[in-house]
Amino acid sequence: MNHAIKDIEDSFNKLPMAIYFAWGDTVARYRRSILGPLWLVLGTVIGTLGLGWLWGSLLKVDYATFFPSLTVGLVVWQLIASSIVEGSTAFIRSAILIRNVKTPYLIFPVQVLLRQLINFGHNLIVVVGVLIIFSSALSWVTLLFIPNLLLVLGNLLWMILLIGLLGARFRDMEQLIAAVMPILFFLSPVIYRPDQLGIKSAFIWLNPFSHMISLLRFPLQGSVPPTFVYVVMVSMLIVGWLISLWFLNRKYGRIAFWV
Repeated sequence: MNHAIKDIEDSFNKLPMAIYFAWGDTVARYRRSILGPLWLVLGTVIGTLGLGWLWGSLLKVDYATFFPSLTVGLVVWQLIASSIVEGSTAFIRSAILIRNVKTPYLIFPVQVLLRQLINFGHNLIVVVGVLIIFSSALSWVTLLFIPNLLLVLGNLLWMILLIGLLGARFRDMEQLIAAVMPILFFLSPVIYRPDQLGIKSAFIWLNPFSHMISLLRFPLQGSVPPTFVYVVMVSMLIVGWLISLWFLNRKYGRIAFWV
């Protein structure tokens, strides 16, 4: 694990560079745009209103309860899906830099995650607005959102690293991820909550993304996530990082040739 540990240390030392590039990518994306990053907020608002009205009518649920749940689900799903999809090309898109400059490999997944975290921060404006409008119960439990978010980000980072490495080796990974994510959207509790499915909710918890969404949704709606959600997420964090670092260390010398 020598290569992987050294890579983590070098990436930590160059974290300011990753933050600079992530922020620069966000600014460049919206250059010459009137609303800039607020287009993200507008898109989330439109999606929330459209899906909220449609599914609220179909499911015949109370809008005051449904809209906050849906908004949090959509915003968290955007963070997850965007990280996974963009993570599949994390190394490929930085091929020129990898070939010509000695750079720690973990810095590229970190840059992807930071960029998505910036977008997530913008979308939180919509979440706060919806919670205020529908007078959702906020309490000290809401503060759990911060450590829970760190746990989610820790899991997303190893996923981006592992998928990015596989994407560099197998170029079909990008198309495969893009095809699978829409299906996982409906298999994840984005629009609905697991407790609305009754006995069938057990199948929903087989999806790791369900635990991520619940980990952030529960605190924002004034309740503590179930204990098993924490157990699964911590277990995923440990096992996921061990597998990802093992794979990084094993293939460390080949990555530059893959891209």
